Amino acid sequence: MPQALAGALLRLYDVPHPHRSGRLIRGYDRSHALRTARMCAAVAAGLGHPLVRLRQYQIACLLHDLGRAGLDRKRFGAIWSWARERSIPTRPREWRAVHPDTVYGRETEAFLDRYAGELERAGIPMDQWSQAQVEMRLGYARRLARRLKEVKPELARLGVRWAPWMGRVMLYYYYPEKLAGAPSWVRQLAEVLVACEQFEAYSNRQRGQDYYTRTRETLAEAFAYLEKLRLEGILSDPVVWTLRSLAAGGTFNRILAEARGRQLSVRERRELRRLAEGVA
Repeated sequence: MPQALAGALLRLYDVPHPHRSGRLIRGYDRSHALRTARMCAAVAAGLGHPLVRLRQYQIACLLHDLGRAGLDRKRFGAIWSWARERSIPTRPREWRAVHPDTVYGRETEAFLDRYAGELERAGIPMDQWSQAQVEMRLGYARRLARRLKEVKPELARLGVRWAPWMGRVMLYYYYPEKLAGAPSWVRQLAEVLVACEQFEAYSNRQRGQDYYTRTRETLAEAFAYLEKLRLEGILSDPVVWTLRSLAAGGTFNRILAEARGRQLSVRERRELRRLAEGVA
């Protein structure tokens, strides 16, 4: 993908601040999205997807977190760290598994009904701004749909040909049910996005600190989570094997270094090869 196009797409993460006139909220997820898209292109190419498809796919990967445009790092992190500490589900499919009586698509409202009072008592004001931060996770599908509708004219101006499968791929991690009946290649590309996005996120120092109060990143935890997703049926063997193979060969070393904010040490590169090669 041309660098100019990638830059223009990433600027779509920037939105005007709703409460501060003249101030722009720069997209928090821009760097994460760019690194994820680079990884996705490598894995999808390794799986044999054609180049013409890869260009559209990489655009979808670049924009996969667009539903979080306007994220308030401090407020978002406070809400979801609080939830994580209490083992409260933070993704729609996980919420519905624990609360099957929740009306589909109303996970945000169900969360607020249950926990807004406790969050207020914990010192987190549950105003409209906080509710938007909740929707960025538990109502991600509708938030992404709204943002995509807003940016469609700009995508057209950039010469981007949007296809419905691109949106479905972007939603797979939170809404795997939306791929029911999709062609096998769409499902595989969705899995690649989930695998790469999570692999980058587990190596992302800033994201770990802001989202999860994580103090360090470990490759063992990253691979363990990919294996958990494989056992749950979210990821398939070919996708996990291809990512591991590329990681073992050093394809992602530079991306991982960028995510961590420092170069991988010799020991870490050796550990990466060992972990990547450790599971067939």
